[in-house]
Amino acid sequence: MSYDIERYLNVRSASGASFGPEGDRLSFMMDTTGTSQVWTVDEPGSWPVQRTFYEERVTFASWSPEHDELAFGMDEGGNERAQLYRLSGDGSEVVNLTGRPDAKHRWGGWSHDGERFAFTSNRRDESVFDVYVQGRDETGNDAELVHEGSGWLTPAGWSPSDDRLLVHEAYSNVDQDVYVLDLETGEFECITPHDDEIRFHSPSFGPEDDAVYCCTGDGSDTLYLARIDLETLEREVVEDGGEWNVDGVSIDHESGRFAFSRNVDGYTDLTVAEFTGETEYDAFPSPDLPGGIAGGVSWGPDADRYAITATGAAVNTNVYVVETETGDTERWTYAATAGIPEDSFREPELVHVESFDGVDVPGFLTLPEDAADGEGAAGDGDTPVVVSIHGGPESQRRPSFNPVKQYFLNRGYAYFEPNVRGSTGYGETYTRLDDVEKRMDSVADVKACVEWLHDHPAVDPDRIACMGGSYGGFMVLACMTEYPDLWAAGVDVVGIANFVSFLENTGEWRRKLREAEYGSLEHDREFLESISPINNVEKIAAPLFVLHGENDPRVPVGEAEQIVEEAREQGVPVRKLVFDDEGHGFSKLENRVEAYSAVAEFLDEHV
Repeated sequence: MSYDIERYLNVRSASGASFGPEGDRLSFMMDTTGTSQVWTVDEPGSWPVQRTFYEERVTFASWSPEHDELAFGMDEGGNERAQLYRLSGDGSEVVNLTGRPDAKHRWGGWSHDGERFAFTSNRRDESVFDVYVQGRDETGNDAELVHEGSGWLTPAGWSPSDDRLLVHEAYSNVDQDVYVLDLETGEFECITPHDDEIRFHSPSFGPEDDAVYCCTGDGSDTLYLARIDLETLEREVVEDGGEWNVDGVSIDHESGRFAFSRNVDGYTDLTVAEFTGETEYDAFPSPDLPGGIAGGVSWGPDADRYAITATGAAVNTNVYVVETETGDTERWTYAATAGIPEDSFREPELVHVESFDGVDVPGFLTLPEDAADGEGAAGDGDTPVVVSIHGGPESQRRPSFNPVKQYFLNRGYAYFEPNVRGSTGYGETYTRLDDVEKRMDSVADVKACVEWLHDHPAVDPDRIACMGGSYGGFMVLACMTEYPDLWAAGVDVVGIANFVSFLENTGEWRRKLREAEYGSLEHDREFLESISPINNVEKIAAPLFVLHGENDPRVPVGEAEQIVEEAREQGVPVRKLVFDDEGHGFSKLENRVEAYSAVAEFLDEHV
């Protein structure tokens, strides 16, 4: 049975759960209306109640620990200048807490008594983030500026005694620091002093208020869970990730119970435990969750249970509640699959491809139901393939549910998702293999993957298209300019065409962070020009489709406009689609339907 893209995009997801103060209600984000909104549910499987009703996406919701109210965030038209709001528990009252539409606001959590919340914002200076604390009844300029920042600051939570804040500062994706901000004295102490580039992320105060736990790569190629003593700043290992990263940690301060996960070749290995010492713990039974990907732990009162989001390549995203001590698991949300049988969703195969220099490139290959079963001579198949390249570049394609992918599988396309060098999840060495002058080695990884596909018995080597968004859009354009003979078509979604103009025009708050990855305008301009697809556009040999959002603050729409203009001048068949009410990606259902219907039409014509 075949279904159109609108049907697949109506497969819903429920995620981002938060327990109410009494533990008898659960809020979550669900996109039933076409954009993500706040919903609540009182018991497993009961009818959910919609609490927000906006055309714009709501990005998070967090219950107050003591009051019958939630905080949520929402931007406008994809501009990422999120405002913070307070929502009464019954949804009857909404208060704009920030009221500064010119600025970005990054949520930092409620104090334990529910009387205050923290956030960072660039309202003073667009290029940097400051730390603010605000009373629950205060609005707008009532917020107290408690620390003036000089970079990319993110609040990471309150101390158990509510007198200090954790603040995370990112210099690049492989170099960060963690600070403790004393709200009484204003002292801003770095608790992760280091000389070389070292990763520190997902920090949380420990239950005794005398230590911080976080994931770090200090002295290791992969991330591990560490304890930082706040008096001596000494670090001890709590859990070593081995050859895989420990992704994050969630701690309940009152009970000393916590959860952390390891990213094992893209799949989640979850541990839920209780501290028995500073670095010692006893683990609880593991929950039985579907799909292989889980995260976003929210503790209930007394940490007797926790909510968690689970998904998988063939399992749409939903919220589950787990009894902490037993691991007994109950599904609380039933996001619909739009009448599409769940057993029609396809699972991927994890594969590894040897690249030009011997580097092992992992990827996920998913075949449509009617593809060849693998027997017969190599290269005699007739299945077209979409090579989907993730953005970031410090990101990772994991086997979570993707309705667009399932749509193309249903149409008879295979889907290949490589995690080329530069991806996270496989150690710092692998992540750094594409830095600055090594950028094009990651493009060569895609070439190696396509050559591997050529030998697959199900694949038609003449019907392979590339598709990617954001940095993945750059990869699409680079693949088409570097290896033009490999492609039947390319789809660039909000992608970078010119690194120089991208860095000149991206949001002030992002430039320094992005230059740490790509190279700087001051020192690397010539190199950036040499690898920019706009300067090699004459090599493109396949039809190109470029999609963008007019309000994109990360990759300005000018990137789309210049590559379309230059490619057309070279005689390349080009299609352009720009949405005037979207930003860095497409959040509204009607726009997603239009975009991917057009992509399907384009690929059917050319692939």
